[in-house]
Amino acid sequence: MSDEDITLTAGDAEVTVQPGNGGRVGGLRIGGVELLRQGERFGCFPMVPWCGRIRNGRFLDGAEVRQMPLNAPPHAIHGTVRDSAWRTARTSTDEAVLTCELVAPWPHPGLVTQIVALTEDALTLTMSVETYESSFPAQIGWHPWFNRNLGGEDVTLDFTPAWQEERGEDHLPTGNRLDPKPGPWDDCFGMPGGVEATLTWPGQLELKVASREEWVVVYDEQQEAVCVEPQTGPPNGLNTMPRLVTPLEPLEATTTWSWRRL
Repeated sequence: MSDEDITLTAGDAEVTVQPGNGGRVGGLRIGGVELLRQGERFGCFPMVPWCGRIRNGRFLDGAEVRQMPLNAPPHAIHGTVRDSAWRTARTSTDEAVLTCELVAPWPHPGLVTQIVALTEDALTLTMSVETYESSFPAQIGWHPWFNRNLGGEDVTLDFTPAWQEERGEDHLPTGNRLDPKPGPWDDCFGMPGGVEATLTWPGQLELKVASREEWVVVYDEQQEAVCVEPQTGPPNGLNTMPRLVTPLEPLEATTTWSWRRL
């Protein structure tokens, strides 16, 4: 099937999926109101096979040091698949299944599958990374850009992490865990019971971001949007907390955004 944009609908919710633009969710409209920042680099993109930054673009793969392109010098950021064209495996009125092959510069063959499923009051994104050959470390995450303002008051963010990863001058976690500090943030937080964060546009909409994963990066240092990014490990996690994808065990993750009108 082609990589043309797909529109999913359920009730008054409408989602645009963009296989040809990194497999991203390009838009989420509730009652005609767009929740995601618009633009080629925005919406909500998948982060695979790593999330956030890798220090100096290097990670240990077994006994071998691998070098990724430095697309956020001096680091490599947000994986490779957001720069790839995905394929549409199947689609219906309220669900799309996309696939993307892991290819160079990533050193291992693998297949990424993303399922985008819409209901009247929720959007669920499910992703898996599988391999039929050699095992490799990987991460899964999502990077949504939620509009700070929907035409009323600015959004507020409520979440209660167990800790905040101390951020070094190189923007990467130092390994120290801190009591959570007030924002603005470009920081990683630990939520051992699973990610749960609530965005509220007063008088308009409440949206909950939830995931069984235990890590979330919050980025709200720019004016237009607030990013709440569930992921399977912290930035630089290929080095500090590698999760192995093996022929017997894929890596899988899910996030659900549920909403209600206020």
